[in-house]
Amino acid sequence: MPTIRRTTLALAAAAVGSLALASCVAAPATTSTPDAPGATPAGTTAATRAPANNGKLTVVTHDSFNLSEELLDTFKSDSGLDVTFVAPGDTGTLTNQLVLTKDSPLGDVVFGIDNTFAGRALDEGIVAPYEATTIPAADADALQADDSNRLTPIDFGDVCLNADTAWFESNGKAIPETLDDLVKPEYKDLLVVSNPASSSPGLAFLTATVGAKGEGWVDYWTQLKDNGVLVAKDWTEAYSVQFSGSTGKGPRPLVLSYSTSPAFEVVDGAAPTQSLLGTCFRQVEYAGVIEGAANPEGAGQFIEFLLSPEVQADIPGQMYMYPAVRATELPEEWVKFAPLSDNPHTVPADEIAAKRDGWIRTWTSTVVG
Repeated sequence: MPTIRRTTLALAAAAVGSLALASCVAAPATTSTPDAPGATPAGTTAATRAPANNGKLTVVTHDSFNLSEELLDTFKSDSGLDVTFVAPGDTGTLTNQLVLTKDSPLGDVVFGIDNTFAGRALDEGIVAPYEATTIPAADADALQADDSNRLTPIDFGDVCLNADTAWFESNGKAIPETLDDLVKPEYKDLLVVSNPASSSPGLAFLTATVGAKGEGWVDYWTQLKDNGVLVAKDWTEAYSVQFSGSTGKGPRPLVLSYSTSPAFEVVDGAAPTQSLLGTCFRQVEYAGVIEGAANPEGAGQFIEFLLSPEVQADIPGQMYMYPAVRATELPEEWVKFAPLSDNPHTVPADEIAAKRDGWIRTWTSTVVG
């Protein structure tokens, strides 16, 4: 994903003693298929057959992919596959590279295409049909990109504004709750966001404003600009430098990040920040078998591995996203400090694919000039 390095957030939190990563990972569950209502019955699929004769698997990911080393070692040992990881860049770069190389695929399986780029991946035919057996049908349906079974949801999270609660208390101001609040005079010069042209959270927030405002999104951004919104090049600059509520101790008490971010700022059982759940966009990350893969069977095995109870429980502490299998036990801090929005702003993947580039051009001319 462009600019957001989830590992950076963990390191920043550790620097102030917020919490150890080890405590963020839920205890591994059993290796049996989740017995949840609506679960797809297990059957003979690519993942249950023997690996391809070449014994090799190339996994293509975005550059924020991270799982516990012991889990990856277990997959390699159990599958007997010689696994290579390739990370060409952020989510946009990942998708673009797969499109550019679709006549000579970069690998066998991809992880990290999200719902802001899913439409392009599907339109370009870079992923092949694959129906995963280890995700409950209800969970798969709730997060699906479309009904073609070419992209399997692995995790999701809400991109939301975060507030430095201590700053608002000491300055006698109410914490804003909605997108409309942000254009009020009392919040002038308080907000920093990341650039949607170079940042995955930035693009998600731009998409949230489109979902909330429809054709009026340009006027809304004009109001934000007039109210002093600061645009940082990426999440790291926005959160770690300009935001007052993390290690950077910058001047701005409102920042674009994730609803999970407050859980990684906890000190002595309290979080000094909170997410604004009325400002969120739900981001979903997918895995898929790459069209033309040399080892589609191994690709299927890797997708099932990502959906296994152990990996789903590992995702919150390693990639700071919610597991797609909703029955997965979450870290204790998440229950209190990392809630999901009840009503995130949404835009269909096909509309994002068709209009994303135009939105970014219009946003750039409107906000940056």
